[in-house]
Amino acid sequence: MKITSLETHDIRFPTSRERDGSDAMNPDPDYSAAYVVLRTEDGHEGHGFAFTIGRGNDVQTAAIRALEPYVVGRDCSDIGALSRGMVGDSQLRWLGPEKGVMHMAISAVVNALWDLKAKREGKPVWLLLSEMSPEEIVGLVDFRYITDALTPDEALEILRKAQPGRQERIAHLRANGYPAYATSPGWLGYDDDKLRRLCKEALDDGFTQIKLKVGADLDDDIRRMRVAREVCGVGFPIAVDANQRWDVDTAVQWVEALAEFDPWWVEEPTSPDDVLGHAAIARRIAPIPVATGEHVQNRMVFKQLLQAGAVSYLQLDAARVGGVNENLAILLLAAKFGVPVCPHAGGVGLCELVQHLAMFDYVAVSGSTEGRVIEYVDHLHEHFVDPVVIQGGRYVAPAAPGFGSTMHPESIAEFSYPDGPVWRGANG
Repeated sequence: MKITSLETHDIRFPTSRERDGSDAMNPDPDYSAAYVVLRTEDGHEGHGFAFTIGRGNDVQTAAIRALEPYVVGRDCSDIGALSRGMVGDSQLRWLGPEKGVMHMAISAVVNALWDLKAKREGKPVWLLLSEMSPEEIVGLVDFRYITDALTPDEALEILRKAQPGRQERIAHLRANGYPAYATSPGWLGYDDDKLRRLCKEALDDGFTQIKLKVGADLDDDIRRMRVAREVCGVGFPIAVDANQRWDVDTAVQWVEALAEFDPWWVEEPTSPDDVLGHAAIARRIAPIPVATGEHVQNRMVFKQLLQAGAVSYLQLDAARVGGVNENLAILLLAAKFGVPVCPHAGGVGLCELVQHLAMFDYVAVSGSTEGRVIEYVDHLHEHFVDPVVIQGGRYVAPAAPGFGSTMHPESIAEFSYPDGPVWRGANG
């Protein structure tokens, strides 16, 4: 597993042209990937990326390049040790610590290492993790700063409790897949006719939950929720997502105004760093649940959200925190507190990644899909060698070796910024 090279690409897709991905905080996103390829001396490759929404993707790519000395020339068989080495570097750590651009860069490299390891072993990442022993899994986790909520012994107990039935759950996943919900109907930039049509398509496709973006204009939100409720019917789960738009009091007032439409959850109602704000909102809008996590920076903030009773659905992100290893810690924390994980999967490539984490959670950690769904966004999957497959509103368990993170070379060339053909025309 000696790494011989680290290669990066600034890849951007012009999704803002059709308002795909638009929400109250991000009206014009260009879904982008700060992309990394690791190569080994025996010809294997590992692919990973950090997701951004356009400007700043060059900064994120530069941060990934700064990690080259930590992997090139190294034996990368011990991903836990490599991860701790990158996170713990005394000078790079100053840029966080364990958050922001540098932490996302570490995530891209760590995830590329897992893609590499899984390809070498001929297994998808979810299965590779699911077949590890509890001791091996715990050895991958950095427990610093979280032992007041989860100790290594408690993590071992959670994993050992889930060992019986692992093979049955693997077989169930392969036969039935994992529940998904559709966000594609709900982008804020879509008009009512498009919202109505996409809601109906989601129902026809077998999805049992959808999500709408809210938070820019209350009257618009009330009208759009009414449209969605008319199409989907009474009792159908419709979650709402404010993308951090509100202060605490505004969040409570806004949700009260939408309560007649029975929101399934309220996502990112305020700043992702405001643990006590989330807790206050959760108390004041109960029984409507609060969900958050896609912008939560590390395991420590997740720990506090759980300790404060601030979150009913935990939405980990495959590329925001320090990659697979830190997400293992977060899954174990969620299991300790009995909070279901419903991963964030908007953007480019996040569906491909996060399905592996949710499926591992089902097989080896929580042992359940009850109350759990993976977000699904129908954008840009065609650019990946092993794209997600959705059947009947469920993720089909990946069978191909790796993490699903490998893009087609043609897509990398076409959408590289600023010199790819798509961007040369736009900038000319």
